[in-house]
Amino acid sequence: SLKSAKTRHKDCQIVRRRGKVYVINKTNPRFKARQR
Repeated sequence: SLKSAKTRHKDCQIVRRRGKVYVINKTNPRFKARQR
């Protein structure tokens, strides 16, 4: 879930785009998640 991804890293950002939710991280770009 996105809450676990957010607590896992401080620099995570939750971005909502077109009904999809992304977790992006600038310091660690491979740390990504996607949810419908």
